[in-house]
Amino acid sequence: MEYKLLGKSDLKVSRIGFGCMSLKTDQKDTAAIIHAAIEQGINYFDTADLYDKGLNETALGAALKGKRDKVIVATKVGNQWRADGSGWDWNPRRDHILEAVEQSLRRLQTDCIDFYQLHGGTIEDPIDETIEAFTALQQQGKIRFYGISSIRPNVIRAYVERSNIAGVMMQYSLLDRRPEESILDLLQQNGIGVLARGTVASGLLVNKPPKNYLDRSTEQVAQGAQAIRQVAAGKDPAQVAIQFALAREAITAAVVGIRTMEQLKVAVEAGSQSVPLPAIEQLRSNVPVNTYAEHR
Repeated sequence: MEYKLLGKSDLKVSRIGFGCMSLKTDQKDTAAIIHAAIEQGINYFDTADLYDKGLNETALGAALKGKRDKVIVATKVGNQWRADGSGWDWNPRRDHILEAVEQSLRRLQTDCIDFYQLHGGTIEDPIDETIEAFTALQQQGKIRFYGISSIRPNVIRAYVERSNIAGVMMQYSLLDRRPEESILDLLQQNGIGVLARGTVASGLLVNKPPKNYLDRSTEQVAQGAQAIRQVAAGKDPAQVAIQFALAREAITAAVVGIRTMEQLKVAVEAGSQSVPLPAIEQLRSNVPVNTYAEHR
């Protein structure tokens, strides 16, 4: 497994991150899969207080007991569950962040979160207030670094200009090349890491029947999946889809949803190998770049 620093932070993360959202709270082998991931070199584990109303954080915290010093724990904040459990509301306010972090620390059984992310964001948010909350948590030693999980160019630009974010999590795949227009270069030029999620495009690049995806037609999706299979040439297509994202210099790591030992095996192999540049260029030529239509 290869490792790379997340932006200007001292967080040396594995090129494959473990996306915990895929784990089910009643899954009996959760700890075994997480332990196997650590043994095979994965050190970045990503969750959120939103997932399963906090139970995802609880499961991760329990699995990491006795192994906390071996990993980088990342979680997210900003989506506040309603008291009646009927849904959640967006809340990027300082008071909520300062309160929510205490609950995340308790569930994760740790005294410090390595990477704390705003779980979304709009340009209408009180951005300076949000930044103030994250800065306060750093000063208090409750988080080491912070960032945002967002696909909105206008929001990302605002945080680049006004904060000290270490990284941005965003969707990026052969079918979603929108970050290539300007955001990947912007983040790289400013020394900010990029965590790519959705690298298999909800399975459309791997094993799901083609359908419309973002601004892609069913035909374009099928074309992308076929291009991935051709490059894979007998390997698991998921490996090639993940490696396509990792081939961009701006990408620090691919955060992959893992729920089974087989998925873990594929992800680890993707992080230990690479697709030759000519094959990457072939993939890029098969599927045209698309751009953001909103939040520009």
